Amino acid sequence: MLRPIATIARYTLVEALRTRLPMLVIAAVLALAAASTFGHQLAIAESARIQIGIYAASARLASVFIAGLYVLASMAREFDDRGLDIVLALDLTRAHYLLGKLAGFLALGVLVAAVATVPLVLFASPAAALQWGLSLALELAVMMAFALFCIVSLSQVPMAAAAMLGFYLLGRALTAMRLMGANPIAGGDSSAHQVMQWMIEGLALLLPAFDGWTRTEWLADAPAGWMEIATLAGHGALYVVLIAAASLFDFYRRNF
Repeated sequence: MLRPIATIARYTLVEALRTRLPMLVIAAVLALAAASTFGHQLAIAESARIQIGIYAASARLASVFIAGLYVLASMAREFDDRGLDIVLALDLTRAHYLLGKLAGFLALGVLVAAVATVPLVLFASPAAALQWGLSLALELAVMMAFALFCIVSLSQVPMAAAAMLGFYLLGRALTAMRLMGANPIAGGDSSAHQVMQWMIEGLALLLPAFDGWTRTEWLADAPAGWMEIATLAGHGALYVVLIAAASLFDFYRRNF
C-alpha cells in the first residue's frame, strides 16, 4: 500500500516545484525580510526585537495562506481537468490517491517552512530559529490537511478558502475568546453568556490553539523547551490523522 502512496506523493511534490510556487515563496520571504530590515532601521530602541517580530509574524501568515491556497488550487485543477478520473481508472484506491496527495503536500509544507526559516538564522539564535521552523512546519501540516479536507468536501475554491480562513483565525483567537468568556465585564450570570461559554469550550476541545504555535517570543526572548516542541508535534500529528480520516470518509462518499 505504501508504494502507490509514495509515488503519488513524489509526483505531487514535483508538480509543485515545477510551478511558480517556489518563486512566489522565495519572493515573499525576501520581501518580508526587506520590510523587517526597514523596520529595524526606523526603530529607535530594541530594533532587533522589532525586526524579528515583523518578519516572524508576517512570514508565518504568508506561509500558511500560500501553502493552503496552493492545496486548494491544485486539487481544484485536478477535479476540473478530470485528472482524478484517469488516476482512479488505474489499479489505485481512493485512499491511495488522497493519502498520496496529502503526503506530497506535507512534504511541500516542510520545504516552505524551511525557506521561511532561513532569514531567522541571521536574526536570532540557531536553536530558536530551528524550533520556530519546526513549529511552522507542524502548523502548515495541519492547515494543508484541513485545506485538502475543505476542497474535497466543498469542491468550490471560494467556499473552501473561506472555511480554511475561518478555521485558522478561530484557532488563533481561541485562547483570547476563552479568557474573555471566563472573565466577562458584565452579564456573566446570564444564560446567553453561559451558552456562549459552553460553545467556546466545546470549540477548544476540537480546534488547535494556534496562538501557542510558532511563537515570536521564542525568537525574541528565549527558545522554547524541546518538550514543548514535542508536545506540539504530537498535537499536530493527531490533528493531521483526524482530518485525513474525515477527508477519506467524505472522498469515498462522493460520486465522480
